[in-house]
Amino acid sequence: MDRQERAQASSVATQSLAAGGAWIVDAATGAARLSAGARRLVGAEAGEPVPDLIACLPLDEASQAEARAAIAAAAAGGADFDLTLHCIEGGEPAALRLSGGAVPDEDGTTRRLAGVICDADEEARLAEEVAARVAHLRSILETAQDGMVVIDAVGVVQSFSRAAERMFGYTAAEAMGRNVKMLMGEADRARHDGHLARYAATRERHIIGVGRIVTGMRKDGSQFPLHLSIGETDVDGRRLFTGFMHDLTEERRSENRTQQLQTELAHISRLSALGEMGSALAHELNQPLAAIGNYITGSRRLLADIPGTGRAVAALEKAAEQVLRAGNIIRRLRDFVSRRASERRVESLAKLVEEASALGLVGVREKRVALQYKLDPEHDAIFVDRIQIEQVLVNLLRNGIDAMETATRRELVISSRLASKGVLEIAVSDSGAGLAPQAMARLFEPFYTTKAAGLGVGLSISRGIVEAHGGDMSAENNADGGATFRFTLPLRSQA
Repeated sequence: MDRQERAQASSVATQSLAAGGAWIVDAATGAARLSAGARRLVGAEAGEPVPDLIACLPLDEASQAEARAAIAAAAAGGADFDLTLHCIEGGEPAALRLSGGAVPDEDGTTRRLAGVICDADEEARLAEEVAARVAHLRSILETAQDGMVVIDAVGVVQSFSRAAERMFGYTAAEAMGRNVKMLMGEADRARHDGHLARYAATRERHIIGVGRIVTGMRKDGSQFPLHLSIGETDVDGRRLFTGFMHDLTEERRSENRTQQLQTELAHISRLSALGEMGSALAHELNQPLAAIGNYITGSRRLLADIPGTGRAVAALEKAAEQVLRAGNIIRRLRDFVSRRASERRVESLAKLVEEASALGLVGVREKRVALQYKLDPEHDAIFVDRIQIEQVLVNLLRNGIDAMETATRRELVISSRLASKGVLEIAVSDSGAGLAPQAMARLFEPFYTTKAAGLGVGLSISRGIVEAHGGDMSAENNADGGATFRFTLPLRSQA
């Protein structure tokens, strides 16, 4: 008899006892002993002898004959019986269910028969009620979002809900009869049998009735976090454990995203403060630079008419050029950090590259970086926000310079080519050590950086700017060393 048959038999017995009771009949005399439920059914008082079980039942003649024949056959070594008998017309109940069989002694002699008697109509009503409750419970379990798994005392799966099928990827047929360890992560899997054995020996509860976070393993081998609650029950002497499992994957993803957003907000706040400081600094430096330029111009005029001062005048002219250059850098820095709405127009890529290079190479003269331009002159007009694209170029140039910090060959190459109709590809290549495989996968993640003092926002922001322009950004290692960052931009307005 399998698990389902045993469950059905147990259910039938329970329903029968609820609608009637048990009986034992002496095979030789026919005298009966009845349980309290059976006495209530036949109307016999407690302690009142029952000399003939069949005679005290309110059966019609045909049913009485059928019942006596079944009992006699069982007493003579026949099979068990299960009869639905009709009662006297108009009486209560309308029908009785009588089932039972012989109970042999140790020597094989049959001296007693035993069985169950119940109100057939009440039993049918109870059976329908139980079936309805089972169907209701099954519908709840099949539609519940949390998975439910029932195991026995040694960890073998006895029940596997529809939600558990969705959660783990196994069908109920695949999971039934197998050890529940297959649903666990490596750490819990190794300890599970020991937990069951210890509980069986000590009855000390450690996790039963207490929810905890564990790692589940799907059929495809992937692991995921879940919240597990375990309950214990006893069914017909068998100890069963029911586990209710809630998949925490989405909750964890949401928590991680919330933490990431909080970190982004903190960094953006600092970047905003940095931008305001840079704008204020650029504004304040413009005034002393203008004063320096005026003093140099005045000095040149004073020295122009004095013999033998040609070298001094030439030096002042060079100083004036550098002041003008510094002013231009400050102006670009001010534009670079200022808050402004995106303003796209047709711009010259060559000009943007020149301005971005002037800003990106500030303070790196001593690093002896060789900068080369390989720009396509036939495709120079791009439809972009000038300041934003300069920001991208400056970031890539500074990253390339940092990547060549320990390189003997320090070459930066900015190139462009027509990628497809209406799309221009710009590439910035360096001759550094290249990108590590683990860094390549996370290169554009916010706040991921390989620099000791880096914020990890430059590449993320740059890619966001490029994507906002309708392009994309990627990175790759060069065959001869170093790395190349590529991004695409629209050549001109499509309006």
